[in-house]
Amino acid sequence: MRANLTPEADIAADEPLVARLIAEQHPDLAAPLRLVSDGWDNRVFRLGDDLAVRIPRREAAAHLVEHEQRALPAIAARVGVPVPAPVRVGVPSATFPWAWSILPWFEGVDGAAVDGAARRGIADELAAFVGRLHVPAPADAPHNPVRGVPLITRDAAVQERLDRLSTRLDVAPLRAAWAEALAAPPWDGPALWLHGDLHPGNLLLSSSGGLAAVLDFGDVTAGDPATDLATAWLTFDEEGREAFRAAMPQPPCADADQWAATWTRARGWAVTMGSALAAHSDDNPRMASLGRHALTQLA
Repeated sequence: MRANLTPEADIAADEPLVARLIAEQHPDLAAPLRLVSDGWDNRVFRLGDDLAVRIPRREAAAHLVEHEQRALPAIAARVGVPVPAPVRVGVPSATFPWAWSILPWFEGVDGAAVDGAARRGIADELAAFVGRLHVPAPADAPHNPVRGVPLITRDAAVQERLDRLSTRLDVAPLRAAWAEALAAPPWDGPALWLHGDLHPGNLLLSSSGGLAAVLDFGDVTAGDPATDLATAWLTFDEEGREAFRAAMPQPPCADADQWAATWTRARGWAVTMGSALAAHSDDNPRMASLGRHALTQLA
């Protein structure tokens, strides 16, 4: 059964609207605009040669832009990899009711456009990025109800997706991985900063195959680091996954047993995210292909 999952836009911001916002709030940055991405939550316009505008298309996503605006400057200062920290902040106005951002434009290769073998080369760099990102977060870090949380809170959604996927593939290995992850001890350390959606579609590769940038921090939050470690299955093949895991630094707040349990939960998070990505079909073939990769790696 094919699914159309992309929600309708509450406000489909177009080039004239974005140009008007820039003229009203940041006129010194006015430049030609071109739509380059129209996602679930945001539209992205290239602004001239060096900048981009990220603007929410749904009220539910407007708070995610605010989270990025709050969290990304400090994250950018420590992770050692380019991230889209806002160059300028757009504020709600009579023209547009939600926050929006002007970001740097990064050149590179979409991580979703190459296969797992081609992504092996970023294993060490991505592990270093995650290690630098995963530090204890303050109590007022952005809250996200579906990332960084105990896995049991995602059980109903995962079971429903696995039921739907069972009509076209063998989900027994996925159910086994999910059950093992649910049985693992939960994270009992401090809430760590998380990207929240660390799949290949949010990674930008350089022309030489390195890690050029990490994008889309809309799900940025704090909690269980296993959430981001799911990228071992989402991004890599077996060889790349082994390299990523070997390079991934163990947090000082986790002992050996907790670290082993974290990787077990990470596989469960990969089931969560991989099944969500695989739920796409004609609706978003790019995301569906990422889901197929993840589920193949988990089998």
